[in-house]
Amino acid sequence: MCFGRCARCVGYKLLILALLSIVANILLYFPNGETRFASEHHLSKYVECLHGILGGGFLVLIPAAVFIGLHDDCCGCAGREDCGKSCVMLSSVLAAFVGILGSGYCIIISALGLSQGPYCFTAVERNWIYPFTESSGGYLLEYNKWSHCQEPRNIVQWNVTLFSILLVLGGIEFILCSIQIINGILGGICGLCCGHEELNIMALSKLLLSSPSCPLCCMHYTKSMVWLCKCGQVNFRSYNWTY
Repeated sequence: MCFGRCARCVGYKLLILALLSIVANILLYFPNGETRFASEHHLSKYVECLHGILGGGFLVLIPAAVFIGLHDDCCGCAGREDCGKSCVMLSSVLAAFVGILGSGYCIIISALGLSQGPYCFTAVERNWIYPFTESSGGYLLEYNKWSHCQEPRNIVQWNVTLFSILLVLGGIEFILCSIQIINGILGGICGLCCGHEELNIMALSKLLLSSPSCPLCCMHYTKSMVWLCKCGQVNFRSYNWTY
């Protein structure tokens, strides 16, 4: 199993999702492309939490960069390649936890933003308020009440669409980071196991080569890292591993 390639695949997907989250959060600041509402602070408080820019954006870009930068041909720790691969895969788990925190923050704030509804100027109160706070998200299915918000125009549709997009993006990021945690742990453990197995085979071959009473009849080494040793009447099983 190629854990490194899997991690890089996850990294590229996270990169795209993080950029989309940043764009979606920026659009929340400019309803209908207008800038005056942001400058006048007439936006929902959850828009200003930067959950798409910081949470689903930059905090997810960190693990994305780490995963994309993983290499299977690292030199290793203290000259041992197997140790280096295991350390790299296990360290990617820490980066995945950063992504979990960022995407989780994006999910929570997006859900709260959808539940509370937009901050807008209503015709009834003639003031800037949160008209759908008491509905606890029920307004999402009551389309006839969306027209209560007069300023900004179509603010309900704008917020619902972008908060929903951020909620979905954060959920996908959370799943991908969770997958990488499992992938990194398995890659680190398998790397260590394979490393110990390789050392045992090397020690066995050196022992057979140095023992005149037990000559090495056949030793075969291929790119797939398969050893086959046979000595007298004793047959040693072939060992296979792939990182």
